[in-house]
Amino acid sequence: MSQPVSLLFGVHAHQPVGNFPSVLIDAHLRCYKPFLQVLYRYPEFRFAVHFSGWLLDYLLLHYPEDMALLREMVARNQVELFGAGDTEPVLAVIPNRDRIGQIETFSTKLAEKLGQRPQGAWLTERVWESTVVPALTDCGIRYVIVDDYHFLCAGKTAAELNGFFTTEEDSRKLDLFPISESLRYRIPFAPADETVAYLESLADLHPSHARTASIYFDDIEKFGIWPETYQWVYEKGWLEQFIQKVLASPKIRTQHYSEYHASEKTRGIVYLPTVSYIEMNEWSLPAPSANAYSDLIQQAKEQGWFEHKKAHLRGGIWKNFFSRYPESNWMHKRMLSLSARLAALPQSLHKPLMLQKLYESQANDAYWHGLFGGLYLPHLRRAVYHALVELEAMLDACSPRPPYFTEDTDLDGIEETYCQNGLLQTVVKRDPYASICELDAYALGHNFGDTLRNQTEHYYRKIQSGGEDSSAHSGDGIASAHDRVSYKHDISAADIVADDHPRSLFVDRLDGLFVHYRNLEPVLENQHYESSNTAHPIRKYITLHDHTLQVMYRFDVKMQSLFCTEINLAMPSCDGMGGRYIHQGHVPCGFGQCLQLKDLIEITLEDDTLGGSIVLKTSASVSFQAQPHFSVSQSESGFEKIMQATTLLLEWPVTAQELIITLEIRRHSALST
Repeated sequence: MSQPVSLLFGVHAHQPVGNFPSVLIDAHLRCYKPFLQVLYRYPEFRFAVHFSGWLLDYLLLHYPEDMALLREMVARNQVELFGAGDTEPVLAVIPNRDRIGQIETFSTKLAEKLGQRPQGAWLTERVWESTVVPALTDCGIRYVIVDDYHFLCAGKTAAELNGFFTTEEDSRKLDLFPISESLRYRIPFAPADETVAYLESLADLHPSHARTASIYFDDIEKFGIWPETYQWVYEKGWLEQFIQKVLASPKIRTQHYSEYHASEKTRGIVYLPTVSYIEMNEWSLPAPSANAYSDLIQQAKEQGWFEHKKAHLRGGIWKNFFSRYPESNWMHKRMLSLSARLAALPQSLHKPLMLQKLYESQANDAYWHGLFGGLYLPHLRRAVYHALVELEAMLDACSPRPPYFTEDTDLDGIEETYCQNGLLQTVVKRDPYASICELDAYALGHNFGDTLRNQTEHYYRKIQSGGEDSSAHSGDGIASAHDRVSYKHDISAADIVADDHPRSLFVDRLDGLFVHYRNLEPVLENQHYESSNTAHPIRKYITLHDHTLQVMYRFDVKMQSLFCTEINLAMPSCDGMGGRYIHQGHVPCGFGQCLQLKDLIEITLEDDTLGGSIVLKTSASVSFQAQPHFSVSQSESGFEKIMQATTLLLEWPVTAQELIITLEIRRHSALST
């Protein structure tokens, strides 16, 4: 007679560093609170949980009564806590010293706050690279969970994936549990009785001497936050029905991962390839390749061989996001540079806040984009840059940098020139545009160059084909977000046109054509660039004076031409209520509207979220146009338009030999007290 199947049930709860308070409040109300309350009523239902560090801190501070329930469930041995990096980094893309620091920080937090030090760890986005093994094992982690897809890619069969396996790297041993894709797509979307019947069917598949493990570990947000799930899971009682049926079944036994791990033996050695979950194969590829990959998957499904051979249809890896998105790559390489500076700093000069800011800058969400991920969300990128800029200021105070230097930070073969005076910093990309890709204000902890250019995305095909709003149900259950096509906003063809230039500051045009520059040697701290068109020579000088950035243009020959410069500014309020233009004492509109002014000399961009403003001045009157820059992204809620920056266009006829534009960055006095 076969033994009961061991249900290893785990959930992962995460919110990005810097997410809106309203999102956190809603997530707690519709998911975290009701989930814990339901599970608390069933002490015999054992499960595992991973709350990411930043979210756990938030919940402990704002909802201590719910965390008291969790602490009690840990104490009565109902809950097993899982570790990870504290700010939910992708461990494979941060230095090993930071992997160890992140894991240790979070494990210590769990022990101190909830009374249990973890033996298992959650891998962010299930991104597996063997290089993470030493850090995990050195921190006392004995096992991690990854998708069964990872094992299929290593040549294992689905029938073998009923327990844990062992891998090793650099003489360190780590055990690996394969998460069941079948369970991941059933829970909580299929009816409870069907899911329990599936679990019971597993008890008869394997011999009695080896206890079968049915392994589930997935996002807790599927239990209340995904579309329709709150009504399905709580109001219609799916979660309670599932728990009751599991506990009533003689063929199912809930166990902790630690219990199963201690009582069973490894199924053998395995070496997994670099891989994440299967959907990431498509998301991490550039649009043309992603479309080709998607077509192959669809063809395989239609011909009926996908499930048997999907491991051999592999797309991209998570690190492809750095090569896909220059903005992501730039953030990542800036983070690595500051991590190296902090590591080189004498220990006596280290401050706890430095490490905290470094770890915040490593939070994964702002670095990638798929159905989830937050590269397209300005407030998540802003949180990363806020941490980076604050850390850089602290490092500069301990170990000053030169005011001017050049390096290829992002490893793209094009150098960048840094100029900083302790108050502001400009980074100029030394490509033909000679534009500013980063403009940091240290007092505000903000990068005004944190914008995102439009590029073609693989999901644009669904928009272009006129894909209709769909939330088709599967049988008697509900549809997963992966299967939906929905729209939060109306999307037009013009909204998905790729940009033909970087969305940076001071991108110049002459009579509608981009001006291309070549670098000249710096004079003191001036950055001096000269146009490559000798018939219309233009010189461009970029300098800093206290809190003011100055860009000066000199025209050596009188021209019957129109010169235009484009300034893309990342203003935190975006199209919200807190951002506005102020012109001649009046507020003509907010950043989310278009604005045209003639003969402009001065205008202020005031931002409540920023707690500061930018005063733009010109040495001669210009024609001024401002408009919001939107991008189109996808999320579990549907296709949406998100404002990335306000785009300022300054145009003037070349009648004088010189024009000076200044951006003075001011901090509101309320913040300086």
